Amino acid sequence: MPSRWDHLFDLKPIPLLDHFVEEVAKLLTKDLRQWPPPVSELDLDTGGAFAALFTEPGARPSPAVYAEAFRLTRWELGHETDAYDDYMRNKRYLEHGLAPTDRTPLLFLSRWLTEQMLGLSEATEGRVKRKHLREILDRMESKLRQDSGPLA
Repeated sequence: MPSRWDHLFDLKPIPLLDHFVEEVAKLLTKDLRQWPPPVSELDLDTGGAFAALFTEPGARPSPAVYAEAFRLTRWELGHETDAYDDYMRNKRYLEHGLAPTDRTPLLFLSRWLTEQMLGLSEATEGRVKRKHLREILDRMESKLRQDSGPLA
């Protein structure tokens, strides 16, 4: 009769990078559960438009804002500047159920996500590739969906 521990020997080892991706996704999802997500510093010259999000905290944006922020971040990481520019220039976010007032939180979230991903890549000296960054975004989005229902 096998012991209760025998099944542990039958498990396949999880590659370190897969474990790392999962842990990063958990950590960043935890940050996204609060509004606004934490920032280490806010430069008023470049991010002044976002200052009101911290000085006059409002309600958490809708799940649709988060979904669109993930879309923009994926485009940013994929260097799809034409898609990103078209989306913002033609206010395509309005076609995806967002209101004009959602523009600032949308931009903030997409920049926050992009900065987190690029910072991770830099901190790991490029060992975490863009495909891994996209996987982290996918896992984060999935975890947020589990929390709040479908992201639009």
